[in-house]
Amino acid sequence: MKLGIGLPNQVRDVDASVIPEWASRAEQAGFGSVSTVGRLAYPGVMDTVALAAAAGATKRVGLFSNIMLAPSWPAALFAKEIAGIDGVSGGRLTLGVGVGLRPDDFVVDGFGTGDRGRRMDRDLQIYRSVWNGESFGGGPNPAVPAGTRQIPLIFGAGNARAMRRMAEHGEGYVGPSVPASMAGMLFDNARAAWREAGRDGEPRLIGIAYFALGDVDKGRANVADYYAGSGEFLDIVVGGVCTTTEEIAAAVKEYEALGAEEVFLNPTSDDLDEISRLADVVL
Repeated sequence: MKLGIGLPNQVRDVDASVIPEWASRAEQAGFGSVSTVGRLAYPGVMDTVALAAAAGATKRVGLFSNIMLAPSWPAALFAKEIAGIDGVSGGRLTLGVGVGLRPDDFVVDGFGTGDRGRRMDRDLQIYRSVWNGESFGGGPNPAVPAGTRQIPLIFGAGNARAMRRMAEHGEGYVGPSVPASMAGMLFDNARAAWREAGRDGEPRLIGIAYFALGDVDKGRANVADYYAGSGEFLDIVVGGVCTTTEEIAAAVKEYEALGAEEVFLNPTSDDLDEISRLADVVL
């Protein structure tokens, strides 16, 4: 099982200049991938910017978005942006997407929450068309350079429609930021949807956990702030923050037992020393 570390792009009032150095240190420490967390209506750094910065600061680590709120973007613009990040990285991007939930994240006129699921189903075809290099906008030119690849898609959320979308269009499923014991049922649902869609093999399964090894109280407070207004889910996520070496080791072991291919440990602050603290525990 591979181990990744999140970028602190959605820590409240993050020092954006930390992100390239964070990615570089994560690569040097031996993490397999770095990832983003996605929101618009929050004082953080946009996923696309953070991933592009990480791509430029690294040579080896994979890049992952967990998760990008794809229906909040016009599809063709999103597809081109993502293709550019993947190209800059030399093909290291895996795109984690979901339909989103909070209305304040949908800020573009005509791209609200009401029909976001239907837009996602339509937009997936547009992404494929753009990445295939088909002519764009009625003219003779494609939107992306020759050699652009089909970027691997991982889907989040847990309802039946999202699971079907994952099985039909994706390579796998990424769970929410909950304890591994709660993710097991979602992983089973993803496997079932995969089989029902007639897919061979197994879906890629990715687990997520928050950690705080430095300032634990601040870390928990930052997570609570990010998930404010999420009802009961807020208590689940905050209660699941790993704050000791034993808790982190246990979370990794549980996800491994569930069959996760990769686990991302997301930071709760932009303290660069958290990278080495975590590496000392899990690598």
